[in-house]
Amino acid sequence: MPDTETKKPAYRSFKETIVAIAWSFTGLRRKKDFEQDVGRMNPVYVIIAALLGAAMFIGILLAIAMSVAT
Repeated sequence: MPDTETKKPAYRSFKETIVAIAWSFTGLRRKKDFEQDVGRMNPVYVIIAALLGAAMFIGILLAIAMSVAT
């Protein structure tokens, strides 16, 4: 009798999630890699990475604006 139990895919580590999201932000992520990542990313890691990315983006924009203004 075959095992019909469905296995959950192993989640990526936080570091691997950050790298995958960083490549996606730059637009250099291959479609094949993106499709493999869709089911393997931990949603909590994605939210944390998004918040960190947004904070870094805002910080960079503020630094640029302050350097231009002075």
